[in-house]
Amino acid sequence: MEFIEDIPTPNLDNVVMHGSFGKKIEGTLCLTGHYILLSSRTEHNDELMMLTINVDAVERKLNGPTGGSVILKCKDFRIIQLDISSLEAFTNVATSIETLSSFEDQTKFYPFFFRPNYPILEDGWTAFQPELEFSKLLQGEDWRITYVNSDFKVCPTYPKALVVPKKIDDKTIMASAKFREGGRFPVLSYRHEKGTVLLRSSQPLTGASSHRCKEDKDLLDAVLGPGTRGYVIDTRSPAAAQTAKSRGGGFELEMHYPQWRRVSKPIERYTGLLDSLTRLIEACNDTSLSMDRWLSRLESSNWMSHVKDTLNCACIVAQCLEEEARSVLVHGSEGLDATLLVTSLTQIILNPDCRTVRGLQALVEREWLQAGHPFPRRHSHSVYSPSRNKQNAPTFLLLLDCIVQIQIQFPCSFEYSSSLLMLLFEHSYSSQFGTFLGNCEEERERMQLSKKTASLWSYLNRPEVLQEYLNPLYEPNNRIIWPSVAPVSLNLWEELYLRWVIDQTERKQAWRQIIHLRDKDKELRMKAGRLRRQLADLEREAIQAGVLAPAH
Repeated sequence: MEFIEDIPTPNLDNVVMHGSFGKKIEGTLCLTGHYILLSSRTEHNDELMMLTINVDAVERKLNGPTGGSVILKCKDFRIIQLDISSLEAFTNVATSIETLSSFEDQTKFYPFFFRPNYPILEDGWTAFQPELEFSKLLQGEDWRITYVNSDFKVCPTYPKALVVPKKIDDKTIMASAKFREGGRFPVLSYRHEKGTVLLRSSQPLTGASSHRCKEDKDLLDAVLGPGTRGYVIDTRSPAAAQTAKSRGGGFELEMHYPQWRRVSKPIERYTGLLDSLTRLIEACNDTSLSMDRWLSRLESSNWMSHVKDTLNCACIVAQCLEEEARSVLVHGSEGLDATLLVTSLTQIILNPDCRTVRGLQALVEREWLQAGHPFPRRHSHSVYSPSRNKQNAPTFLLLLDCIVQIQIQFPCSFEYSSSLLMLLFEHSYSSQFGTFLGNCEEERERMQLSKKTASLWSYLNRPEVLQEYLNPLYEPNNRIIWPSVAPVSLNLWEELYLRWVIDQTERKQAWRQIIHLRDKDKELRMKAGRLRRQLADLEREAIQAGVLAPAH
């Protein structure tokens, strides 16, 4: 049996669980290699079923010589307390959960042991290949797929297939890759309907001596028309960019890239972002705060400021593409975090397809998974963990929060509800599916995820599952949606951050009522249509029988 040596006490009776909203449940605790289970075995069916990898921190609180409380602080922000009456069992349970929640070998995670008991209607592993996603664009004369990175040696964090200008050969691309941090040369992210394009990359390695690379310039200039200029949006502050330059990194000097104008729009990342989220969750969990103190804690967390800065940067990029008809390159340092935030949100604003369920899945695949965002590295620890490091960051959560802000302002323009965004948040930290495993495509291939694990998309796209995450207010909107980034327009995503603090039952009931009204409206519209057709048939029969005169 897997992990049996790590679980000296696999089953334990008379454990009292303190969950959300002061609820207490007494039952049997069961620990497996991947799950923490607690069942009250009552008619109310009260139970806990949680993946152990979701545990962010384990705290121990002794209650004298007779046992103690194991406090589990989770990556989905909930806090669970388990009261255990035996000191030996208390120690065993706490130690087991600490061990099982801290595995670093991803092949020991639950997705490698999970076997779906439902038919696979669509293979989520092959649904969003670049050749399919960019098929229309590749039929033209301007773009092509390059497989220069087929062995992952040009850029370890890029996928095998990348879209680049057709006039640029692979030799030029390889030279550009050597001039970019981590080999992340400029690649196509999105082509706007007006012909302008959105590119992303990492920082150029100009260094303190202001080195230049002709091939890198040629690659960038290839996307511009004669006499046109583009923008480089740098997601670092000017000071941070200068510091990077002194350490071997840098930015595009206008003397070397005369057709490109560089603009700095700083976005927080890494430790600063996680510290901000930690302060936010601490404020949300403290129910003793007065109104003034709560608002002060919310403001001082700076989380909403990061949401505002990110949305503002994406709006500027969208304006460059749409209103100024200028192509844009986005990068920060590595091009793995803030860069992907901006390119993704820009597409949410400009491209109505990204507001559909399939479009969102394609966006996450294309701009995050295939683009090399290191989910396991960023999500190994979260707000409660005492072991977190500078590689941990809630960048993907910031993306989802920004999408929620746009959803609130345009509630009928998204096919999916915020419940789908919450689902993505949860599965990006702990999941039975392999979709968010692997820091890049090379790792995913090496672990053979497509053969050994199930895809989240295969599960989600089953009609009976997907129905739960659809927006009942959805009305397809093919227009560009420009969100307001004024502070008064932004909202705390309470459905996520306060769901373990404030009971969401009434919200869920209201949502179900909206769905019921939508279904009723659909039913009545269909009935009205049938009645109109019946009336038309009766009128024709009456006219033919001479009972009714034809209308003039």
